[in-house]
Amino acid sequence: GSAAAFAPPQTGKATTALNAFENELGAQPPLGFFDPLGLLDDADQERFDRLRYVELKHGRISQLAFLGQITTRAGIRLPGDIDYSGTSFSDIGEGWAGSLQVPVAGALQILAFVGFLELGVMKDIEGTGNEHVGDFRNGALDFGWDTFDEETKLSKRAIELNNGRAAMMGILGLMVHEQLGGSVPIVGEL
Repeated sequence: GSAAAFAPPQTGKATTALNAFENELGAQPPLGFFDPLGLLDDADQERFDRLRYVELKHGRISQLAFLGQITTRAGIRLPGDIDYSGTSFSDIGEGWAGSLQVPVAGALQILAFVGFLELGVMKDIEGTGNEHVGDFRNGALDFGWDTFDEETKLSKRAIELNNGRAAMMGILGLMVHEQLGGSVPIVGEL
């Protein structure tokens, strides 16, 4: 008899849409390329760029949300009143409960400001020298970015992506724990 009968069959490597994005920024240890929902199955570069843009934006918002939670729970508040009836910023609670205590006029102002940022400021304007998806400098801001070499730029972009991913998990965890109650280290009583 031949031992070849017991050998595993030889198959060629299949080329899939996964292979198209496995070397993109963000596919890094320990997970590598991670797409458990299959959002990039049969996707093109345009679809990948859109999802990356959304991931960066959500990561940036989550970083602000997480820091907002930590700051308000540490007792740091804006001075003064949030409305003309004398409700001070320190009277507003923290987390979900606090968001429901903001007066309607204040909530509408926040919504209008976020809408203004979304529609007028935080945009990726083509033809203004932006180097990558999510680069909102639009030819106006620099803060020294242009002084970095390509390796440093790639490293800083990967750091931002990872910090955003961590913040998305962090703020989600804080929101869940707030609903469960109890205490979380550093944050305190929820």
